[in-house]
Amino acid sequence: MRRYGKHTDEDDVRVRPNRKGNRPRTNIRPKHEDASEGFVLTVDRGRLHVLIEGRTVVAMKARELGRKSAVVGDRVSVVGDLSGAKDTLARIVRVEERSSVLRRTADDDDPYERVVVANADQLAIVTALADPEPRPRLIDRCLVAAYDAGLEPLLVLTKSDLASAETLMESYGALGINYVVTSREELADGDAAHRVREKLEGRITAFVGHSGVGKTTLVNALVERQRATGHVNAVTGRGRHTTTSALALPLPDGTGWVIDTPGVRSFGLHHVDPSRVIHAFPDLEPGTEGCPRACSHDEQDCALDQWVADGHADPQRLYSLRRLLATRERREGD
Repeated sequence: MRRYGKHTDEDDVRVRPNRKGNRPRTNIRPKHEDASEGFVLTVDRGRLHVLIEGRTVVAMKARELGRKSAVVGDRVSVVGDLSGAKDTLARIVRVEERSSVLRRTADDDDPYERVVVANADQLAIVTALADPEPRPRLIDRCLVAAYDAGLEPLLVLTKSDLASAETLMESYGALGINYVVTSREELADGDAAHRVREKLEGRITAFVGHSGVGKTTLVNALVERQRATGHVNAVTGRGRHTTTSALALPLPDGTGWVIDTPGVRSFGLHHVDPSRVIHAFPDLEPGTEGCPRACSHDEQDCALDQWVADGHADPQRLYSLRRLLATRERREGD
Protein backbone atom coordinates (compact mmCIF):
# COMPACT_ATOMS: atom_id res chain seq x y z
CA MET A 1 0.00 0.00 0.00
CA ARG A 2 1.35 3.37 -0.98
CA ARG A 3 1.99 5.74 1.92
CA TYR A 4 1.91 9.52 1.79
CA GLY A 5 4.29 11.39 4.03
CA LYS A 6 7.76 12.90 4.17
CA HIS A 7 9.06 10.55 1.44
CA THR A 8 6.47 11.67 -1.09
CA ASP A 9 7.99 12.52 -4.46
CA GLU A 10 7.50 16.13 -5.65
CA ASP A 11 6.02 14.75 -8.86
CA ASP A 12 3.41 12.94 -6.87
CA VAL A 13 0.17 14.87 -7.43
CA ARG A 14 -2.73 14.22 -5.12
CA VAL A 15 -6.08 15.84 -5.64
CA ARG A 16 -8.72 15.71 -2.95
CA PRO A 17 -11.79 14.10 -4.48
CA ASN A 18 -15.08 15.96 -4.36
CA ARG A 19 -18.49 15.52 -5.84
CA LYS A 20 -18.37 18.67 -7.98
CA GLY A 21 -15.19 17.81 -9.84
CA ASN A 22 -11.55 18.67 -9.33
CA ARG A 23 -11.33 22.19 -10.73
CA PRO A 24 -8.01 23.75 -9.67
CA ARG A 25 -8.14 26.92 -7.61
CA THR A 26 -7.03 30.21 -9.07
CA ASN A 27 -6.41 33.73 -7.81
CA ILE A 28 -7.66 35.24 -11.03
CA ARG A 29 -11.00 36.91 -10.45
CA PRO A 30 -13.54 37.64 -13.19
CA LYS A 31 -13.74 41.29 -14.22
CA HIS A 32 -17.52 41.24 -14.68
CA GLU A 33 -17.31 43.86 -17.41
CA ASP A 34 -20.97 43.24 -18.25
CA ALA A 35 -22.15 44.02 -14.71
CA SER A 36 -24.99 46.53 -14.28
CA GLU A 37 -24.74 49.54 -12.01
CA GLY A 38 -27.12 49.80 -9.07
CA PHE A 39 -27.89 51.87 -5.97
CA VAL A 40 -28.38 50.10 -2.61
CA LEU A 41 -31.78 50.98 -1.12
CA THR A 42 -31.74 48.86 2.02
CA VAL A 43 -30.08 45.85 3.64
CA ASP A 44 -32.16 43.16 5.31
CA ARG A 45 -30.59 40.07 6.92
CA GLY A 46 -27.81 39.78 4.36
CA ARG A 47 -30.04 40.53 1.38
CA LEU A 48 -29.55 43.87 -0.34
CA HIS A 49 -32.31 45.62 -2.27
CA VAL A 50 -30.71 47.40 -5.21
CA LEU A 51 -32.26 49.84 -7.65
CA ILE A 52 -31.22 48.99 -11.23
CA GLU A 53 -32.81 50.84 -14.15
CA GLY A 54 -36.03 51.47 -12.24
CA ARG A 55 -36.35 47.92 -10.90
CA THR A 56 -35.67 46.73 -7.36
CA VAL A 57 -33.42 43.68 -7.47
CA VAL A 58 -32.61 41.49 -4.48
CA ALA A 59 -28.93 40.60 -4.32
CA MET A 60 -26.30 39.11 -2.05
CA LYS A 61 -22.63 39.94 -1.71
CA ALA A 62 -20.35 37.86 -3.93
CA ARG A 63 -17.73 35.75 -2.20
CA GLU A 64 -14.88 37.51 -3.99
CA LEU A 65 -15.68 40.74 -2.11
CA GLY A 66 -14.35 39.11 1.03
CA ARG A 67 -15.06 41.11 4.16
CA LYS A 68 -15.99 44.24 2.26
CA SER A 69 -19.67 44.98 2.70
CA ALA A 70 -22.16 47.22 0.94
CA VAL A 71 -24.42 49.64 2.80
CA VAL A 72 -27.36 51.87 1.98
CA GLY A 73 -26.29 54.55 -0.48
CA ASP A 74 -23.53 52.48 -2.06
CA ARG A 75 -23.19 52.33 -5.82
CA VAL A 76 -22.53 48.74 -6.78
CA SER A 77 -21.99 46.49 -9.79
CA VAL A 78 -24.42 43.56 -10.02
CA VAL A 79 -24.56 40.39 -12.13
CA GLY A 80 -27.02 37.52 -12.39
CA ASP A 81 -30.79 37.65 -12.57
CA LEU A 82 -31.69 41.34 -12.73
CA SER A 83 -35.37 40.86 -13.56
CA GLY A 84 -36.52 41.74 -10.07
CA ALA A 85 -38.94 38.81 -10.19
CA LYS A 86 -39.99 37.06 -6.99
CA ASP A 87 -37.50 34.56 -5.55
CA THR A 88 -34.66 35.68 -7.85
CA LEU A 89 -31.25 36.57 -6.47
CA ALA A 90 -28.43 38.52 -8.08
CA ARG A 91 -24.82 39.03 -6.92
CA ILE A 92 -22.98 42.23 -6.01
CA VAL A 93 -19.48 41.88 -7.41
CA ARG A 94 -18.11 45.39 -6.85
CA VAL A 95 -18.65 48.27 -4.46
CA GLU A 96 -17.68 51.49 -6.20
CA GLU A 97 -15.53 54.13 -4.54
CA ARG A 98 -17.47 56.15 -2.00
CA SER A 99 -17.65 59.95 -2.01
CA SER A 100 -18.45 60.02 1.71
CA VAL A 101 -19.00 57.64 4.62
CA LEU A 102 -21.02 58.50 7.72
CA ARG A 103 -19.87 56.34 10.62
CA ARG A 104 -20.64 55.94 14.29
CA THR A 105 -19.62 53.64 17.10
CA ALA A 106 -21.88 52.18 19.76
CA ASP A 107 -19.96 54.13 22.40
CA ASP A 108 -16.80 56.20 22.69
CA ASP A 109 -14.76 53.26 23.97
CA ASP A 110 -16.02 50.89 21.28
CA PRO A 111 -13.44 50.62 18.45
CA TYR A 112 -15.88 48.92 16.07
CA GLU A 113 -17.10 51.38 13.45
CA ARG A 114 -20.58 51.04 12.00
CA VAL A 115 -21.13 52.60 8.61
CA VAL A 116 -24.51 54.33 8.74
CA VAL A 117 -24.73 55.39 5.10
CA ALA A 118 -22.48 55.92 2.08
CA ASN A 119 -22.36 58.68 -0.55
CA ALA A 120 -24.64 61.13 1.26
CA ASP A 121 -23.78 64.83 1.00
CA GLN A 122 -26.08 66.17 3.72
CA LEU A 123 -27.01 65.09 7.25
CA ALA A 124 -30.41 66.18 8.54
CA ILE A 125 -30.38 66.11 12.35
CA VAL A 126 -33.99 65.94 13.53
CA THR A 127 -34.79 67.05 17.07
CA ALA A 128 -38.01 67.93 18.81
CA LEU A 129 -38.23 71.23 20.69
CA ALA A 130 -40.34 69.47 23.32
CA ASP A 131 -41.83 66.03 24.04
CA PRO A 132 -39.09 64.77 24.18
CA GLU A 133 -36.83 67.60 25.29
CA PRO A 134 -33.91 68.59 23.02
CA ARG A 135 -30.60 66.85 23.65
CA PRO A 136 -27.90 69.36 22.62
CA ARG A 137 -25.09 66.92 23.44
CA LEU A 138 -26.48 64.41 20.95
CA ILE A 139 -26.89 67.18 18.36
CA ASP A 140 -23.25 68.17 18.89
CA ARG A 141 -22.13 64.59 18.41
CA CYS A 142 -24.06 64.27 15.16
CA LEU A 143 -22.49 67.55 14.00
CA VAL A 144 -18.99 66.24 14.72
CA ALA A 145 -19.74 63.04 12.77
CA ALA A 146 -21.10 65.14 9.87
CA TYR A 147 -18.04 67.38 9.76
CA ASP A 148 -15.73 64.36 10.01
CA ALA A 149 -17.51 62.72 7.06
CA GLY A 150 -17.58 65.89 4.98
CA LEU A 151 -21.38 66.19 5.07
CA GLU A 152 -23.22 69.48 5.30
CA PRO A 153 -25.45 69.50 8.40
CA LEU A 154 -29.10 70.57 8.41
CA LEU A 155 -31.04 71.00 11.66
CA VAL A 156 -34.72 70.08 11.42
CA LEU A 157 -36.55 71.26 14.54
CA THR A 158 -39.99 69.74 15.08
CA LYS A 159 -42.94 70.47 17.39
CA SER A 160 -42.45 74.25 17.48
CA ASP A 161 -46.08 74.50 18.61
CA LEU A 162 -44.89 73.15 21.98
CA ALA A 163 -41.75 75.28 22.46
CA SER A 164 -39.80 78.04 20.76
CA ALA A 165 -36.67 77.32 18.70
CA GLU A 166 -35.01 80.58 19.75
CA THR A 167 -33.18 79.29 22.83
CA LEU A 168 -31.78 76.21 21.11
CA MET A 169 -30.63 78.13 18.05
CA GLU A 170 -28.70 80.58 20.21
CA SER A 171 -26.24 77.72 20.74
CA TYR A 172 -25.85 77.00 17.04
CA GLY A 173 -26.15 80.40 15.41
CA ALA A 174 -22.37 80.92 15.34
CA LEU A 175 -21.96 77.70 13.34
CA GLY A 176 -24.00 79.08 10.46
CA ILE A 177 -25.96 75.84 10.12
CA ASN A 178 -28.98 75.67 7.84
CA TYR A 179 -32.12 74.88 9.79
CA VAL A 180 -35.86 74.45 9.35
CA VAL A 181 -38.47 74.86 12.11
CA THR A 182 -41.71 72.88 11.81
CA SER A 183 -44.86 72.36 13.86
CA ARG A 184 -47.24 69.42 14.06
CA GLU A 185 -49.95 71.46 12.33
CA GLU A 186 -47.61 72.31 9.45
CA LEU A 187 -46.64 68.68 9.14
CA ALA A 188 -50.29 67.67 8.92
CA ASP A 189 -51.19 70.17 6.19
CA GLY A 190 -48.05 69.54 4.12
CA ASP A 191 -46.41 72.95 4.57
CA ALA A 192 -43.58 71.56 6.69
CA ALA A 193 -42.75 68.88 4.12
CA HIS A 194 -42.66 71.51 1.37
CA ARG A 195 -40.20 73.73 3.25
CA VAL A 196 -37.95 70.84 4.26
CA ARG A 197 -38.04 69.39 0.75
CA GLU A 198 -36.59 72.65 -0.60
CA LYS A 199 -33.44 71.92 1.43
CA LEU A 200 -33.14 68.42 -0.03
CA GLU A 201 -33.40 69.06 -3.76
CA GLY A 202 -30.57 67.57 -5.78
CA ARG A 203 -28.97 65.97 -2.73
CA ILE A 204 -28.69 62.65 -0.91
CA THR A 205 -29.70 63.42 2.67
CA ALA A 206 -29.39 61.03 5.61
CA PHE A 207 -31.86 61.64 8.44
CA VAL A 208 -30.82 60.91 12.02
CA GLY A 209 -32.55 61.62 15.28
CA HIS A 210 -33.49 60.39 18.72
CA SER A 211 -36.55 58.14 18.88
CA GLY A 212 -39.80 60.02 19.29
CA VAL A 213 -38.76 63.29 17.64
CA GLY A 214 -41.01 62.70 14.62
CA LYS A 215 -38.27 61.76 12.14
CA THR A 216 -40.08 58.92 10.40
CA THR A 217 -43.36 60.88 10.35
CA LEU A 218 -41.50 63.68 8.57
CA VAL A 219 -39.88 61.26 6.14
CA ASN A 220 -43.31 59.81 5.35
CA ALA A 221 -44.55 63.28 4.47
CA LEU A 222 -41.48 64.06 2.39
CA VAL A 223 -41.62 60.97 0.21
CA GLU A 224 -45.39 60.41 0.38
CA ARG A 225 -44.90 56.91 1.70
CA GLN A 226 -45.76 55.20 4.99
CA ARG A 227 -43.22 53.63 7.30
CA ALA A 228 -44.31 52.51 10.75
CA THR A 229 -44.46 55.31 13.32
CA GLY A 230 -44.49 55.04 17.09
CA HIS A 231 -45.55 57.01 20.12
CA VAL A 232 -43.76 58.90 22.87
CA ASN A 233 -44.14 57.61 26.41
CA ALA A 234 -45.84 60.38 28.39
CA VAL A 235 -43.93 59.49 31.55
CA THR A 236 -40.37 58.94 30.32
CA GLY A 237 -40.49 61.06 27.17
CA ARG A 238 -38.83 58.20 25.31
CA GLY A 239 -39.97 57.18 21.88
CA ARG A 240 -40.32 53.65 20.59
CA HIS A 241 -37.95 52.68 17.80
CA THR A 242 -40.00 52.56 14.60
CA THR A 243 -37.28 52.31 11.94
CA THR A 244 -35.18 49.16 12.28
CA SER A 245 -33.07 49.46 9.13
CA ALA A 246 -31.83 52.31 6.96
CA LEU A 247 -33.86 52.86 3.80
CA ALA A 248 -33.22 55.12 0.81
CA LEU A 249 -36.35 56.73 -0.64
CA PRO A 250 -36.64 59.06 -3.65
CA LEU A 251 -38.32 62.44 -3.38
CA PRO A 252 -41.54 62.55 -5.41
CA ASP A 253 -40.12 64.91 -8.05
CA GLY A 254 -37.04 62.73 -8.49
CA THR A 255 -34.60 65.50 -7.58
CA GLY A 256 -33.11 63.94 -4.48
CA TRP A 257 -32.96 61.06 -2.03
CA VAL A 258 -33.91 60.72 1.63
CA ILE A 259 -32.24 58.02 3.71
CA ASP A 260 -34.20 57.24 6.87
CA THR A 261 -32.07 55.65 9.58
CA PRO A 262 -33.04 53.91 12.83
CA GLY A 263 -33.57 56.14 15.86
CA VAL A 264 -30.43 56.55 17.97
CA ARG A 265 -29.99 56.90 21.72
CA SER A 266 -26.25 57.53 21.47
CA PHE A 267 -23.71 58.45 18.81
CA GLY A 268 -20.23 57.15 19.62
CA LEU A 269 -17.28 59.09 18.20
CA HIS A 270 -14.40 56.69 18.82
CA HIS A 271 -13.59 56.74 15.09
CA VAL A 272 -13.35 60.53 14.75
CA ASP A 273 -9.97 62.19 14.36
CA PRO A 274 -10.39 65.56 16.15
CA SER A 275 -7.93 67.16 13.74
CA ARG A 276 -10.46 66.76 10.92
CA VAL A 277 -13.21 68.72 12.67
CA ILE A 278 -11.31 71.99 12.19
CA HIS A 279 -11.88 71.66 8.42
CA ALA A 280 -15.51 72.67 8.99
CA PHE A 281 -14.31 76.03 10.35
CA PRO A 282 -12.58 77.72 7.39
CA ASP A 283 -12.40 81.03 9.28
CA LEU A 284 -10.42 79.37 12.10
CA GLU A 285 -8.34 76.81 10.22
CA PRO A 286 -5.63 79.26 8.99
CA GLY A 287 -5.03 80.29 12.60
CA THR A 288 -3.91 76.76 13.52
CA GLU A 289 -0.61 77.22 11.65
CA GLY A 290 0.91 78.63 14.82
CA CYS A 291 -0.42 75.86 17.07
CA PRO A 292 1.97 73.41 18.75
CA ARG A 293 2.13 69.90 17.33
CA ALA A 294 -0.94 67.76 18.08
CA CYS A 295 -2.70 70.78 19.56
CA SER A 296 -6.14 70.00 20.95
CA HIS A 297 -7.17 73.62 20.25
CA ASP A 298 -8.18 73.94 23.88
CA GLU A 299 -4.86 74.43 25.66
CA GLN A 300 -2.70 77.28 26.87
CA ASP A 301 -0.45 77.54 23.78
CA CYS A 302 -3.25 77.23 21.19
CA ALA A 303 -2.74 79.86 18.51
CA LEU A 304 -6.47 80.22 17.91
CA ASP A 305 -6.85 82.49 20.93
CA GLN A 306 -4.53 85.06 19.37
CA TRP A 307 -6.13 84.53 15.95
CA VAL A 308 -9.51 85.48 17.37
CA ALA A 309 -8.05 88.33 19.46
CA ASP A 310 -6.59 89.81 16.26
CA GLY A 311 -10.08 89.98 14.81
CA HIS A 312 -9.81 87.19 12.22
CA ALA A 313 -12.83 85.27 13.55
CA ASP A 314 -15.79 85.62 15.90
CA PRO A 315 -15.06 84.43 19.48
CA GLN A 316 -18.32 82.49 19.40
CA ARG A 317 -16.98 80.41 16.53
CA LEU A 318 -13.99 79.35 18.61
CA TYR A 319 -16.27 78.57 21.52
CA SER A 320 -18.43 76.40 19.23
CA LEU A 321 -15.39 74.55 17.87
CA ARG A 322 -14.12 73.77 21.35
CA ARG A 323 -17.55 72.67 22.51
CA LEU A 324 -17.81 70.24 19.60
CA LEU A 325 -14.31 68.88 20.13
CA ALA A 326 -15.11 68.35 23.81
CA THR A 327 -18.07 66.11 22.93
CA ARG A 328 -15.66 63.36 21.94
CA GLU A 329 -14.23 63.40 25.46
CA ARG A 330 -17.64 63.31 27.18
CA ARG A 331 -20.28 60.64 27.00
CA GLU A 332 -23.67 61.69 25.71
CA GLY A 333 -25.82 62.34 28.77
CA ASP A 334 -22.94 63.40 31.06
